[in-house]
Amino acid sequence: MSADERQEALSDYTRRRGLNVLLVYTFFMVIGFSMLMPLVAVHYVNDLGVAAALVGAALAVRQLTQQGLAIVGGVLSDRFGARLMICLGLLLRALGFASLAFADNVELLFVAMVLSALGGSLFEAPYQAAIAALTTEQNRPRYYAISNWVSGIATTVGPLVGVALLRFEFQVVCLVAAACFVLNIFIASQLPPIQSAVAERPFSHGLGLVRRDVPFMVLTGLMMGYWFTAVQMNISFPLLAEQLTGSKDSVGLMFAVNAGLTVILQYPLLRLMERWITTRYILILGVLIMALGTGAVALVQGFEAFLGCVVIVAVGAILVRPTMQTLIANRANPQALGTFLGVSSLSLAVGGAVGNVAGGWLFDVAHVWQWRQLPWLVFGGVGLLSAFGLFLITRRCHSVSRVADEPA
Repeated sequence: MSADERQEALSDYTRRRGLNVLLVYTFFMVIGFSMLMPLVAVHYVNDLGVAAALVGAALAVRQLTQQGLAIVGGVLSDRFGARLMICLGLLLRALGFASLAFADNVELLFVAMVLSALGGSLFEAPYQAAIAALTTEQNRPRYYAISNWVSGIATTVGPLVGVALLRFEFQVVCLVAAACFVLNIFIASQLPPIQSAVAERPFSHGLGLVRRDVPFMVLTGLMMGYWFTAVQMNISFPLLAEQLTGSKDSVGLMFAVNAGLTVILQYPLLRLMERWITTRYILILGVLIMALGTGAVALVQGFEAFLGCVVIVAVGAILVRPTMQTLIANRANPQALGTFLGVSSLSLAVGGAVGNVAGGWLFDVAHVWQWRQLPWLVFGGVGLLSAFGLFLITRRCHSVSRVADEPA
């Protein structure tokens, strides 16, 4: 049976049940991640005295390992099924987060980051492939909007839980975050079997399909600039928030504002925008807004103005993420869903890794040189270049423009 026939064979009930399972899975995945990762930089820089550049490098290694190897998880998902790979990845992520509780030096920090990243590389592409397989082009945009709304709720709760648990010990935060991923192993086991590729085909089959899809590769490359700027929310933004206030509570408030806007605006704002402009221009507008919001941090002097910039960045992200997910899923070949979605993770792998390293390094440089505007001008400038590149390809590259015109 072909991949298309297997997908069509899923009943409506099985699809709905699987998508509901994925929403619950998404909640615990995001809450487990968001209660811990934003606090890593704050804990190691301010509590243990590690240089921000080193912490940024550790976060970059995690990002690069997870998204860079996501293609492996995608290929294995096509061969062995999404459910199995998701569960194996969750187990490794739980072990990585638990080991972070005992990582009291830079070397152990890197080990814990790599272990958790290996877990993510196994479950991320299969998770996205499961969504693509269980949705149709008609309900996919709506599902991504709802999924991002659920993520927003979890991202709102997660940092608050993390900051609350931090009053006990950082180790407690790590262990509770690990427990969320252990719980998700049981949740993911309830998914229906999802396997994209025909078993007799070689592992290289899906990679060949991706390599020949030039518009898909161009879109993946341009999104690296977006992720370079977006990951600053987990490295530079928390560091500046505590620097402005002298309190870790400000980090939790920053993330609460960011995620709270996602909860309130994610679905209605996206649906409203779709009435006025096409999907590809929603994507460009979102990247542009986010870049301007990040660059505007260079002008702020107090925490209240900083939160205003966080609001602008949040609005941009609300427009970008579900739109980007829809375009990528629509373009992915059903014969190799996992592989296509694994390759798309390279945008986050490269852009996110460089963004994390640059974020920590530029933050240190700005402190030494007493030029606090420097990091934010660089971050905003890269985001603007990404938006401009996306604008150019939608006008000049017919094939990419045709992909981006898929209705949302």
